[in-house]
Amino acid sequence: MASIQIVLPDNSIKEFDHEPTVLEVAQSIGPRLAKDTLGGIVNDQHSEVVDLRTQLKDGDHLKIVTLKDEESLEVIRHSAAHVMAQAVQELWPEVKVTIGPVIENGFYYDFDSPRAFTPEDLQQIEKKMEEILRRNEVVEREVWPVDQAVATFEKMGERFKVEIIKDLAREEGVKEVSVYRQGQWFDLCRGPHVQSLGQIKAVKVMSLAGSYWRGDEKNPQLQRVYATAFNDKKDLAEHLHNLEEAKKRDHRKLGKDLNLFTFHPLSPGGPFFTPKGTVIYNELQNFLREKYGKYGYQEVITPQLFDVDLYHQSGHYENYRENMYFSQIDERDFSFKPMNCPGHCLLYSADKKSYRDLPWRIADFGRLHRHERSGVMHGLNRVRTFCQDDAHIFCRVDQLQGEIESFMSMLREIYKQLNMQDYRVYLSTRPEKRMGSDQIWDQAEGALKMALEALKIPYQVNKGDGAFYGPKLDIMFVDVLKRPWQLGTLQCDFNMPEAFELAYVSEDNQEERPVMLHRAILGSFERFIGVYLEHTAGHLPTWLSPVQVRVLNLTDRQNDYCAQLLQQLQEAGLRAEWDDRREKLGFKIRQAQMEKVPYMLVVGDREMEEKKVTIRLRSGQSLEARDFGVFLQAVRQEVLLRQFNSEIT
Repeated sequence: MASIQIVLPDNSIKEFDHEPTVLEVAQSIGPRLAKDTLGGIVNDQHSEVVDLRTQLKDGDHLKIVTLKDEESLEVIRHSAAHVMAQAVQELWPEVKVTIGPVIENGFYYDFDSPRAFTPEDLQQIEKKMEEILRRNEVVEREVWPVDQAVATFEKMGERFKVEIIKDLAREEGVKEVSVYRQGQWFDLCRGPHVQSLGQIKAVKVMSLAGSYWRGDEKNPQLQRVYATAFNDKKDLAEHLHNLEEAKKRDHRKLGKDLNLFTFHPLSPGGPFFTPKGTVIYNELQNFLREKYGKYGYQEVITPQLFDVDLYHQSGHYENYRENMYFSQIDERDFSFKPMNCPGHCLLYSADKKSYRDLPWRIADFGRLHRHERSGVMHGLNRVRTFCQDDAHIFCRVDQLQGEIESFMSMLREIYKQLNMQDYRVYLSTRPEKRMGSDQIWDQAEGALKMALEALKIPYQVNKGDGAFYGPKLDIMFVDVLKRPWQLGTLQCDFNMPEAFELAYVSEDNQEERPVMLHRAILGSFERFIGVYLEHTAGHLPTWLSPVQVRVLNLTDRQNDYCAQLLQQLQEAGLRAEWDDRREKLGFKIRQAQMEKVPYMLVVGDREMEEKKVTIRLRSGQSLEARDFGVFLQAVRQEVLLRQFNSEIT
């Protein structure tokens, strides 16, 4: 056989006299790398991890995935799911296994068990998993003909595996299936899996839930065991700490404690924002309005209700109607708008546009309505009525790169000011259910990819996760607990301008189609507020805090002075209160701290006589007494500049 060449990330080449596996390439580089190898990424830096036993072709580009790589967790957790299934069957041989996929932050396995698992059983499962890991058995991949696989699993009584294999043969035409073996135990699986179980360093069984086979309540009820795995015990300990911290930071709890929002069963999925919560909502909109002026956006207002013909034209009715609300008025079918883009297309076409008018950037804070299933609604994170920092850019093709660059610049600026500097960019490509030709999708996906590479922005590809009308960039903010949240987005759309026959007059007096960019930076305000409350643990920057300063007097003797301070604070545009209750000072301070008030001004006889204030921070820190005017100027500057951290010390 001719020489087989495998290209490594540094463009060096490894040659073989046969088609090598990923592991063989690692072994050719060195024993240490081979020992740590978990899989590989082939021919595409953004593709999924393949099994280390995968055979490579001549000319393949290979990145070897080891324990040091972020992608390694997928392999570790995929293999740990098998360890958990093995542990359960070693403890209770009568239990049958079904599926065990990797999910965010862990994995689960669904079991068909004649006995109900208990919390004590979960401890036993974890202990047995650790015992299995200590055996460090080699994981082997075997390929079986479908008939052999069906016969083997039927003999074992594993009817769920038999059903999966038969479905694969019938629906996908597979003739062979892969089986992974660790010691005497084996399971049907596509992989990828570790070399040996000792590569799994830390596991934790988390919780128990009910489920139905293949998610259908008509099918047998199963028991789902959730667990997680990490590359080392330190990472696992940090993850468990973050989970406990997340309970304290739950935005639903903070929203109640800080009196920001509430819900009522008469409006499911419809949050009520209190006066304090509304302050946060409005301050965020004002913040964005300032940025809109800087980046050339104009704000518009569009209707809430449209004839469904609009959504037939836009493609939403055919592709999105299960998420829409409908009504009939004057024997015409209407829908409450689920998004602003079709209405913005009507607004664009209201007058004739020249190439000189582009790019045309319009922003809309209009309320949107989308039907979410009751089972998936979760506080502010998933609601049925909301408002986005929504905007659309209509531009020429030659302006596309500049607009994408401007969007990323604006996003970086806003996220930095909000102390949200850890985020990742994903390129989401064409879904199966979509409008438009493959040629248009090639052009749109190519434009986004080219812009990211020109800006040297690292990104990953989410295959098939684009909108039905165009590919998109999804911005995943990573909060202080290392949880990813999809907030910002930029969608490149050649299809909707075509559907609405939008046009502009070009420089040579010809009609041309504009490109439409759909963009948001915070996403929905409801969801953003929930995420941001958890990120900050409710310690909002002063400019966003519903109450920025609270005056606290020791006795009634300071009442006149406190009234003067309150007046000056409010005249300076600050949101200030005076707690004049006849309570002990310690009680008032604790109350203000629980409400996350940034500044407390403590006033006693000495402060009154010297025209000063003693400053207490919500962190509990107490600052020395200082001139009130100096404090007032510093806080006004902090709010004016929308600083995240206080500079008052």
